[in-house]
Amino acid sequence: MKFKYKIQNNNNEIIEGISESLDKFTLAREFREKGDIPVSIEEFKNKTDNFSIKKNFLSRVSLSEKVMFTNNLSGMLSAGLSLNRALSVLEKQSTNSAFINVMHDLEDEINKGNTLSEGMKKYPKVFSGIFVPMIHAGEESGSLPKTLKEVGLSLKKTYDLNKKIKGAMTYPSIILFAMVVIGIFMMVFVVPTLTKTFKDLGSELPTSTKIIIWISDSISQHLVIFLASIIFFIIGFIFLSKIKIIQRYFDRFILYLPVVGTIVKEVNTARTARTLSSLLLSGVNISNSLSITEEVLQNVHYKELIHKSISSVEQGTVLSASFKENTFLYPVMMGEMIEVGEETGNLSKMLIDVADFYENEVDNKTKDLSTIIEPVLMIFIGVAVGIFAVSMISPMYSVMNNLS
Repeated sequence: MKFKYKIQNNNNEIIEGISESLDKFTLAREFREKGDIPVSIEEFKNKTDNFSIKKNFLSRVSLSEKVMFTNNLSGMLSAGLSLNRALSVLEKQSTNSAFINVMHDLEDEINKGNTLSEGMKKYPKVFSGIFVPMIHAGEESGSLPKTLKEVGLSLKKTYDLNKKIKGAMTYPSIILFAMVVIGIFMMVFVVPTLTKTFKDLGSELPTSTKIIIWISDSISQHLVIFLASIIFFIIGFIFLSKIKIIQRYFDRFILYLPVVGTIVKEVNTARTARTLSSLLLSGVNISNSLSITEEVLQNVHYKELIHKSISSVEQGTVLSASFKENTFLYPVMMGEMIEVGEETGNLSKMLIDVADFYENEVDNKTKDLSTIIEPVLMIFIGVAVGIFAVSMISPMYSVMNNLS
């Protein structure tokens, strides 16, 4: 694979270039052995390369499909099927055309004499994170079926964690979306009818009624502009969230939110511990394990901490020191358990215990979050409906009292 790199040499000069290597971790290690400091290493992509276009298309493979792939492949290999035969069977069973193409190409690579991990490297969008290094370690140790089972377990844990979080957010998202749609419908079709009635009666309207009428007129008279503004706002939010400085502040802001901030911290703790334990159990060295874990995490502050810990570990500092010094991001338990694991030589087992504990904590908190959100939404909807009803009905009562 080709990588675009930026390094700092012994003269403190920044040098940029393109180099080939098995992966970016191997290339980074080669630079460090020469006395150079890697600043950034990214996969070099040729925009005119049809294969790059193919890889982008092949990124549409769900996590659940990857879980099934690893578990089924592990089962078939354990049963005695050859690797290319197992891939052929999985290819026929799959209904995802993108994944079918991937497995077909993997089968071709095996038939050419290449390893499974080498074939997977061609598809970083599909087999990202822990896949390639763990599969490579399994091939080296001759325990590929067992390693595939461990990869499947790790992916399943990640899938379950993501599902719990999405499940907690689904209900309030649907309710809020329905409220917005109903609100727009009321402002465009219902309020104008009442406004016409108020004008015919010529009564003095309360301030709240005037505000609702003004909002209704603004939306109904400029409906296309209003809808376009919503679309542009969503696109703008997505675009701004990808700018590093804004993403940094946004990721920091989330950590300070009540309840949500705690869940985010526990999710990142569980992912860090689960990924690290899986890689270490497969025989991947600590530096590469941390580098891969850095890629798996989403929050920029967690990524930076893991990146700093790589340098600390390579300089001889124990891993637990980085976590114990950053208790705002990781709970005290994380650093303490890692320290115990380092002292007893059982780090991977300690990390599994940490991952299990915080995955259960996230499960419980997401259930509690759903319980809290429901009454809050009901109160919010009740207040909104109440304000609208009073604003629209009170002028009618006022007119009826004047007539009587």
